[in-house]
Amino acid sequence: MEIWVAQLFTGISLASILLLVALGLTFTFGQMNVVNMAHGEFIMAGAYTAFVVQGVLGAQLLSISIPVALVLAFVVAGAIGLLMERTILRRLYARPLDTLVVTWGVSLILQQLARMIFGAQNVEVRAPTWLSGGLAIHGVTFPYSRLFILAVVALSIAAIWFLMNRFPYGRQMRAVVQHRQLAATSGIRTHSVDATTFFVGSGLAGMAGVALTLLGPIGPTLGTNYLVDAFLVVVVGGLGQLPGAVIAALALGLLNATLEFNTNASLARVLVFVAIVAFLQFRPQGLIALRTRALR
Repeated sequence: MEIWVAQLFTGISLASILLLVALGLTFTFGQMNVVNMAHGEFIMAGAYTAFVVQGVLGAQLLSISIPVALVLAFVVAGAIGLLMERTILRRLYARPLDTLVVTWGVSLILQQLARMIFGAQNVEVRAPTWLSGGLAIHGVTFPYSRLFILAVVALSIAAIWFLMNRFPYGRQMRAVVQHRQLAATSGIRTHSVDATTFFVGSGLAGMAGVALTLLGPIGPTLGTNYLVDAFLVVVVGGLGQLPGAVIAALALGLLNATLEFNTNASLARVLVFVAIVAFLQFRPQGLIALRTRALR
């Protein structure tokens, strides 16, 4: 019984990491239809922000380094994403193949910059003492680091929900997504909405990078390892659909953990891809589709 509980927690923790990485893509890809191949480098930027923050604060303030890094990583990654949107992507909306090529080039540039600044070798961010160890319940240990990531994901989802449903920006973004020209004629500043959306999506990727520092060493290619899985979560959940992304991340995380427990990591990944392809054959729009009104 303890083994199955531990495996269930492993699946949920994996799902939380996938969801935290995919939350930013829910905005930039799901809402704006921008195939951002540099999303992984925003994750990397957030991870290195935690590394720098820890070096600046030192051992005396190690206990607050991760919370401080979460805030700063959101700002740093969001600023990089905003700069890319303002200078490059603004002219490429409705041209997804062009955005794919351009952002892929940006990702290579950011990786090389990280190698020049921090070196090609992986570096490690020390976890504060209050994140060391784990919570033991009936013979099963739940690491504090993964419980902290679960809490960060839950707070991020709640904040996004309030942003989308309780603030004017959320209504404006939905209007731009459903019909950009009509939203513009209604007085909505679509360029400002685009910039804010990209800032938020990129900032969430930076927070994911900070969370990943709690799981192991970080390097210039950190975000690349999670980029494909993040796109899969967004596609399976339904483009731009936060509830769908949550369900998809949970399903993929549990499925991967279960298959890996019964087979091996390589075969489990293959089987997960097969399951996703089979699912999209029957429901190409994803779990939750965007509802729109059409003239009949």
